[in-house]
Amino acid sequence: MPIIHKSTIKRARQALKRQERNRAVLTAVKTISRKVLTALEQKNVDQAKASLREATSALHKAATKGVLKRNAVSRRISRLAAKVNALTASR
Repeated sequence: MPIIHKSTIKRARQALKRQERNRAVLTAVKTISRKVLTALEQKNVDQAKASLREATSALHKAATKGVLKRNAVSRRISRLAAKVNALTASR
C-alpha cells in the first residue's frame, strides 16, 4: 500500500477546484467566441463588433487568470478581429 501524504490529498483537492474553474472560464470564452462567428455568418456587422468587444474582454480575463496563455489569446483576438474587419470592409 503506498503512503499518501496529507499534502498530496490537499493538492488533489486543489487541482479539482482549479479544473472546474478553468473549465467554466474556457466554456464561457468559447461561447462568446461562437457568438462572434455566428454574427459573422449572418453578416450582422453591429452585433459582430459588439460580440468582438465582449470576446476580447473575456479572452484577456482568461489570460490574466492563467487559463490561456497570452500569445494564444492574442492570436485568437487577432483572428476574430480580422474576420470582423473583413466583413466591415466588404460592406
